[in-house]
Amino acid sequence: MGGHREADGEPLAAAGAIAAVITRMEAIAAPLDAGDGVRRFNELYLAVTIEVARQTAADTFQTPEFIARLDVIFADLYFDAVDDDAAGRRVSKAWAPLFEERHATGVAPLQFAIAGMNAHINCDLAIALVATCKEFGIGLEEGTPQHRDYIVVNKILERVQDAIKERFTTGIIADVDKAFGTADDMFASWSVARARDSAWIAAQMLDQIDGNALLRKAFLSDLARRTGFAGRLLLARTS
Repeated sequence: MGGHREADGEPLAAAGAIAAVITRMEAIAAPLDAGDGVRRFNELYLAVTIEVARQTAADTFQTPEFIARLDVIFADLYFDAVDDDAAGRRVSKAWAPLFEERHATGVAPLQFAIAGMNAHINCDLAIALVATCKEFGIGLEEGTPQHRDYIVVNKILERVQDAIKERFTTGIIADVDKAFGTADDMFASWSVARARDSAWIAAQMLDQIDGNALLRKAFLSDLARRTGFAGRLLLARTS
């Protein structure tokens, strides 16, 4: 897409900013055993981040600096959860199911991965979007170059999710069939694109009340609570 920015180095600089995120994810994974649910989510997230960095360097995005900064701010919210858990602090209600059940037996690898995506996309992404747009002095209107790039990331996420299936033992649909006997359930129908569309809408709502501390706190508390409830359903034991 657009080699018109190669001269000013924006794509390469943006990809470089994401490199630190990749390094941190690799460090998180290093000490974790293969059955750790957080490692399972981290594995998927790392693969996605590597691909976003590659596409950023390849000048895929109209606004690479925006995508890179969103990537960093977004990842920092996951890192906050990791740090809170490691320090014995209370983890956000959105993340609590994954961290509490990370060593549970009878939970398929896919369930851990999707539970992490649920927490991160359905709760953290709206926060990251508002913070990033504030930094850039832009709004959250649809159809902007930033929003179009956001939609491009949806496709990257779906592509990577499909490519990584084999790492989760039997793949997405097979795991679902094994656990529930049908592919027509919540795991098979969970959609990255739909979750990210909802996150954009949540960000628009959050942006409208961002100046009201009381409303903001109530909104985020409810968002985390609902996300955590969904996470517990996603981590229901299958065997």
